[in-house]
Amino acid sequence: SLDGERVMLIGGAGFIGHHLALALRAKGAEVMVVDHMQINNIVKVVSDPDLEPARRQLYVNFLLDRFHLMREAGVHLENVDGRMLAEFTSVFNDFLPTKAVHLAAISSAVTANQMPGLAYDLQITSLRNLLELCRLKGSVCNQVVFMSSSTVYGDFESDSVDETIRPQPRGVYANGKYMGERMVREAKQLYDLDYTIVRPSALYGIRCISGRVTQKFIENALMGKPLLLEGGGGGMLDFTHIDDLVEGITRAMVLEGGLSRTFNITFGNARTIAELAAIIKALLPEVVLEERPPASEKPKRGTLEIDRAREFLGFVPSRALDTGYRDYCAWYIEQWQRVKSQSNAALV
Repeated sequence: SLDGERVMLIGGAGFIGHHLALALRAKGAEVMVVDHMQINNIVKVVSDPDLEPARRQLYVNFLLDRFHLMREAGVHLENVDGRMLAEFTSVFNDFLPTKAVHLAAISSAVTANQMPGLAYDLQITSLRNLLELCRLKGSVCNQVVFMSSSTVYGDFESDSVDETIRPQPRGVYANGKYMGERMVREAKQLYDLDYTIVRPSALYGIRCISGRVTQKFIENALMGKPLLLEGGGGGMLDFTHIDDLVEGITRAMVLEGGLSRTFNITFGNARTIAELAAIIKALLPEVVLEERPPASEKPKRGTLEIDRAREFLGFVPSRALDTGYRDYCAWYIEQWQRVKSQSNAALV
């Protein structure tokens, strides 16, 4: 139970954030989402000239569903940029969170590399402001959960990694996440502010518009585009359903064992990109699979071991790829067909 807790989610209107907000409300917490809606959200979607009309409508539907669900659940939503200290301070002091979750970031590593100034500013500045507010007199915040990433490990030197492996991040996105980890650990040393660092991997689930491979593959299949298998599809990722990630984060906020530790919160069993494509192929037999040379800029990945999360959080993931991704694809197909039907009806 989180009865009596007030949880603030910075960057909380995104894919992970809105799922987490709903779960925390179900556990009894008061929840406030602070988000400026411009990165990978409604402002970007409605203004992006490169989005095909069908995909734009699909994304708008997903976003409206997010807002509707949060509103119905009683989640407070503030359209505030965490980088703007004056505005952020005002909502922070009004809400007085007892726990905070930092999620603000450009969700795509490719985009972050192309826009390093924005990527670092969005993540590091908002986190700096959060930690500053948490340490000041009058704050009752006793835990900051920092959403990191499995990319901080860089190239896996073996088939699996655990939290004792020294990070070797590559690229703007991964280095930004690792800097954030260092910042929350330092806040513990200097100000005794408890933290939890969460490292997820290859997320998928309903209402995602973040451009992850799990989303891109099913979209391309529905649009008649081939699924490109880099290196023959042999690359490994520890695909994780959003429900499992949210369960792990929630446990880290409820249980004392979650305090001031770093956790891999994943399914704990890497699968190949080819296996991902095969699930789509079973649902949409006409989809074309095309092999491509391996992408040298992408790190070698594998399984993230979750023994620590099992020990301290009692975390046991339940959504295996074979069933979880199949269900997600079936949901996506249904959403796509609804948009196409609406478009055809409008033409008539």
